[in-house]
Amino acid sequence: MPLTIPPCRRFPVQCSDTYNAGPFQAQDTIWNLSRNGWKYSGDLPLRVRKTCPLSVNLPSQESVLATAAIVRWVRGREHGLATLVVDEQTRSRLEHLITGLVQESGESIP
Repeated sequence: MPLTIPPCRRFPVQCSDTYNAGPFQAQDTIWNLSRNGWKYSGDLPLRVRKTCPLSVNLPSQESVLATAAIVRWVRGREHGLATLVVDEQTRSRLEHLITGLVQESGESIP
């Protein structure tokens, strides 16, 4: 039976990302991720419902690109982004990373 990961399950990580907001580019830290979103902290303020591309360096040193992500919430320097557009290769890399994180934690996911 294949491993199924609920869409809201978040996994702790610490990796860098780059994102663009208008003419500005920022490099920040991703603190957790799911197959559909990210929590990160950074210096460049974003507004809720703002969309931007997001390039993330995964803990495996692979880089993935979300062509479009939308800001869902902002709390001080922390932001929550939901991925809107990712290619199949990126989706596959994220699934592989999340599967590895589940196995490392020793948890089972129904």
